[in-house]
Amino acid sequence: MMLQGKTALVTGGRGGIGRAIVARFLREGARVYAADLTPHGSLAAHDDDGSHFVKLDVTQEVDAVAAMAQVNADAGQLDILVNAAGIEIEKTIEETSLEEWNLSFAVNVTGTFLTSKHALPLMRKAARAGTTASIINFGSYDGFIADPGLAAYCATKGAVHALTRAMACDHGPEGIRVNAICPGYVDTPMLQSFFTGEGSGAAGKSIDQLQQAVRDVHPMRTFGTPEDIANLVNWLASDEARYASGQLWVLDGGLSAQVQQMKL
Repeated sequence: MMLQGKTALVTGGRGGIGRAIVARFLREGARVYAADLTPHGSLAAHDDDGSHFVKLDVTQEVDAVAAMAQVNADAGQLDILVNAAGIEIEKTIEETSLEEWNLSFAVNVTGTFLTSKHALPLMRKAARAGTTASIINFGSYDGFIADPGLAAYCATKGAVHALTRAMACDHGPEGIRVNAICPGYVDTPMLQSFFTGEGSGAAGKSIDQLQQAVRDVHPMRTFGTPEDIANLVNWLASDEARYASGQLWVLDGGLSAQVQQMKL
């Protein structure tokens, strides 16, 4: 098992991608803390999976401090932090209120900052124990190119990309690796809300037609699954990735490799 004896905390751990990461980490032998707003998160699913639930609002520093205090009391160190919590607002900047803009940055960017900041002391302990520690942030292919109607989301993911590189430079000498996963379309509750939202540009198409259009624009003719993302996260969390840091790992079925994109 690739993560035997390691301790991991996953924000958004009760969401679509977060749950898949938690499940994979558990199969690989890690002690896992699933951090989220509620035990059920965005999915009405069974929660007795062997992970430890931690109530965490990533926009609140007091919550981040409390979550790391719990991990410290239980495990004494933290080997892996996955910042998977995120939201998506489907609007142009003209349509986006200041409150919505600030909320997007609070969850997607400030949340990554706060959990990472307060995890660092525990991660230094893990690094001093003889292996590298690993922080894995969540960017997006929308941090490189843009889908229409996702202005605030695109801006936050570009910020996460820059923050990831800065963190890797600052904390690499301490034995802490920092990378970002940049998914494309992944079959999650967030994607399903995109299909039904104003930003989708559905123009009268049925949900099935829109989903098929999304599949067809990919070179691989499909969109991803949470398990696809969890596979890459698992490798980046493991000691096999000891030389991988400061990188933005795009996982999008070849979507962003194309010269032109379909506008949805």
